[in-house]
Amino acid sequence: MAKAQATYAGPAGHEAAARRARHHLIQPWESLERLGRKERTVVERAEGVYLYDAQGQRLIDGPGGMWCVQVGYGRPEIGAAMAAQATALPYNSPWYTTNGPAAELGARIAALTPGDLNHVFFTTGGSTAVDSALRFVQFYNNYLGRPEKKLILSRVNAYHGSTYLSASCSGKERDRNYFDFATDQVVHLSAPNPFRRTPGTSVEAYCDLLVTELEDKILELGPRRVAAFIAEPVLASGGVIIPPPGYHQRTLELCRKYEVLYISDEVVTAFGRLGHWFASESVFGIVPDIITFAKGVTSGYTPLGGLAISDAVLAQVSGADNPGSVYANGFTYSGHPVSCAAALANLDLIERDKLLAHVREVGPYLQQRLAELGDLALVGEVRGMGLMSCVECVADRHSADPLTLDKAVGERIDKHCQALGLLVRPMINLCVLSPPLVIDRAQIDTLAEILREGIVRTMDDLQREGLWQPG
Repeated sequence: MAKAQATYAGPAGHEAAARRARHHLIQPWESLERLGRKERTVVERAEGVYLYDAQGQRLIDGPGGMWCVQVGYGRPEIGAAMAAQATALPYNSPWYTTNGPAAELGARIAALTPGDLNHVFFTTGGSTAVDSALRFVQFYNNYLGRPEKKLILSRVNAYHGSTYLSASCSGKERDRNYFDFATDQVVHLSAPNPFRRTPGTSVEAYCDLLVTELEDKILELGPRRVAAFIAEPVLASGGVIIPPPGYHQRTLELCRKYEVLYISDEVVTAFGRLGHWFASESVFGIVPDIITFAKGVTSGYTPLGGLAISDAVLAQVSGADNPGSVYANGFTYSGHPVSCAAALANLDLIERDKLLAHVREVGPYLQQRLAELGDLALVGEVRGMGLMSCVECVADRHSADPLTLDKAVGERIDKHCQALGLLVRPMINLCVLSPPLVIDRAQIDTLAEILREGIVRTMDDLQREGLWQPG
């Protein structure tokens, strides 16, 4: 694998980059209280599952970028495809022309989606994919003469994006400070988190409660007003929350019963994260009306997102029998030829390297190795599937209470792990992992060993500072 060359060589270049970032960049989820004072790791280059920081330290990329680095870093095939396309046709307006890579990619994705989801609309990323899906729902019901059918059902701890409407569907409390949301359009249901179920409640009974809650909410609001239910197969940024068995199938049945469109948000789970092209049917046994995707479609090499819509839904608003039907939504970079060329090369690599089968083989091993961390007193639960995992830290296991922990416990663990050669995605009391799909067993062993040591060192820190005692 060819090594990428650093753009800013030498300590002076890296120091300048860090200084410029502090002084001029507002980065995602930036603490403005500490604006200009918080250091972020400057990454110089990457190869395979590894990042190399400005000091040359090699770090396993535990989060896989942002759930998106499927085929690993430094793949010359994707770089070459992008360069060739940028030279031949770097851009075309999707308003009145199209391009070969977009057409080919649309057909290829349509062949991979479940059921009759045979039409693809390209966007710039996950947020715009979800936003476009929700706008399609609005258009769909307006065109069919149902302007009152607009309410969107989502879930607490869901994450669906950062545009106004997609962010309104997101249900993570820590992402909602000081912002406005479309509260008149979005209603949140309980997070389907078995770890947080009432003590003494079986998983089966808990699933019954969640399904009953959905039906009760539809009936309370009125089926004529509820337009869509949007759900991640696995609540990714919410902490890798895996709903109880049967939950997705039963909620889809309710949506069909009350004519509510079902949107499966596969921005994280598609393109191999769970060992399949799409997880909706292959893992959870459902064929939704709309699937959103992004991230892994290009392995993060360039931005691209999209949605696939079922033929059955489209048939109601398309064709000669539906005059004046125009889905007036799009982006300057919809179906961008360079991004689509990168995606096609990425899909070729996933197929050539048999990465879906590889994930189905090593995914259980990752879950097994991380489950061993359950013997640490700070660890409340280890959960995951495929190459998605979360280690949830708690103050004590009896109450499963994270609130009395130091709020930076995840950051403490990540800091120790970085010193040892591993990046972890810290989210308050959670440590989230979604490594590149090319990770092997030896690298999984190293990842698990470093994470264990990072948690042990954090436990020692918290006890020494009087912030926590084993319960």
